[in-house]
Amino acid sequence: MTFTSPPSFTTRPTLSGTFGMSASTHWIATATSQAVLERGGNAFDAVVAGGFVLHLAEPHLNGPGGDLVGIFATADEPGTPVVLMGQGPAPAGASIEHFQAEGLDIVPGAGGLAAAVPGAVDAWLVLLRDHGTWELGDVLNYAIGYARTGIPLLPQAAASIARVADLFRDYWPSSAALWMPEGVLPVAGSLVRNSAYADVLDSLVHASCRVRDDGPIGRAARIDAARHEWRTGIVAHAASAFLAQPHRHSTGGDHAAVITPTDFAGFYASYETAMTADFRGHTVAKAGAWTQGPALLEALRILEGFGDDEIDPSTERGAHLTIETLKLVLADRDAYFGEGFDASVLLADAVIESRRREIGEDASLEWRPAALDGVLAFFPPLRRPDGTALAATAGDPTVDRSGHTRGDTCHIDVVDRWGNIVSVTPSGGWLQSSPTIPELGFCLGTRLQMTWLDASSPSALIPGTRPRTTLTPTLVLRDGRAVIALGTPGGDQQEQWQLPVLVRMLAGGYTAQEAIDAPSLHTTALIDSFWPRTWDPAGVVVEDRLGDDVIAALERRGHAVVRAGEWSLGRVSAVGQDASTGTLWAAANPRGMQGYAAGR
Repeated sequence: MTFTSPPSFTTRPTLSGTFGMSASTHWIATATSQAVLERGGNAFDAVVAGGFVLHLAEPHLNGPGGDLVGIFATADEPGTPVVLMGQGPAPAGASIEHFQAEGLDIVPGAGGLAAAVPGAVDAWLVLLRDHGTWELGDVLNYAIGYARTGIPLLPQAAASIARVADLFRDYWPSSAALWMPEGVLPVAGSLVRNSAYADVLDSLVHASCRVRDDGPIGRAARIDAARHEWRTGIVAHAASAFLAQPHRHSTGGDHAAVITPTDFAGFYASYETAMTADFRGHTVAKAGAWTQGPALLEALRILEGFGDDEIDPSTERGAHLTIETLKLVLADRDAYFGEGFDASVLLADAVIESRRREIGEDASLEWRPAALDGVLAFFPPLRRPDGTALAATAGDPTVDRSGHTRGDTCHIDVVDRWGNIVSVTPSGGWLQSSPTIPELGFCLGTRLQMTWLDASSPSALIPGTRPRTTLTPTLVLRDGRAVIALGTPGGDQQEQWQLPVLVRMLAGGYTAQEAIDAPSLHTTALIDSFWPRTWDPAGVVVEDRLGDDVIAALERRGHAVVRAGEWSLGRVSAVGQDASTGTLWAAANPRGMQGYAAGR
């Protein structure tokens, strides 16, 4: 091994066993998933049950009005990675012309006008229908129970509510009624109930129960009946009617949403073929360019050309190569990624070799997308008044420009004893996204803020088209079988925090927990995917544990380093399996004392 030695101890063990493993960003979701496995459910039953519980456990990080991206392999086809597409499109009325007529030159970061069609719930139900074994009522029973009896409020959720308390009081009274009863801020640890959302889930179960046929066909029809209820029932009509009332947005203006029941009815979650790239004898699988997934594949392909001794993120050379590689691939993301772009062109040998040659010994201060034959790069506006970068003041990223943790998303992974393995990153519909719909107990998300009001952009706002999302779980294969599922919250940092974990595991020989615990870093030299879409050309955020010597060396190379504290960057969790021994394993992020793994 040429990497820096892993720490002599970790914050917790890499769990191992043979029955089943779960890991997520919240202990109750992990426990729920594991409980399903213990009762005989498979990984897909377990991940769906845990996913719905996440709506209640981390309401400031995801919700039923949001979206998700998943990736998985089944026991029957262990070498075939499949992408679960749970990203809804822009509503039919969400056009560039409409937004400009509203006086906007950028999509707001909060408010119903920025809502895409919710995709998460339909995606969870499709996954359960096609690959799970349980009935819908059994799977949703956990979330319904917590919605009725209450779930302890996280300190981070309480802090999120406190930050938007004035907005809720003055402009979003329905949100204040749910999250600040009688005008009182909730305290961490208090039980939060959501009877309206419990009623919504009950309505889905009741719809499924109206289909009486026995057998697998009947089970599929029952879940499809629940999907139909979600798309055409109270959710679609209540959300559309409520958000059609003008309400305050992050821009400071009042706007009405454009989403309609027809938009809800027209969305169906689906599956897609994964993109892949090889790295150190493994195959890494990601979703396509409607996510930022191909950027990680491009980064791994670039780093594949360097020796192990050069890419250790704990060293000066490795940290520099990691940051400079990320700058290049994220520039490619912002220049090219969007619905319909074939990102495989960026993985071609000639492009990869050219990008590798662009990495110098000093920090680059330029925004440099690749030159592709026959493809015009989109150059977003670099929002730098007076030559300086704007500070991000709102939106989704887990870490802002100062390194301060805010939170944005959640994540869950499950592997079972039969060999099914799945990784899902749900997000959107955060409690602070838009006004709570009283009849539903949740709000809609704001994923359209990732689009541009510029028709020349590959991620332009186009009715019926998916906005490019930051959600990006990962599956890793070895010898034709899926062996690792992992991911993290983090907005634009999701690929950035996964990269050093994967490099440490696949090239450095670290265990999953060692790699997750190791000090992380990321660059801010990218176009923010979230309002107000800023750019910081030299910024690097690091955990102090990277070490004074490495940090000073990065600064000598021209990196503007921000120290973010000892334990602040990344919320990676992972599960895996060793087909040769039948051993399963799991690991989870210790940062924030919230994520946990469980299994036996």
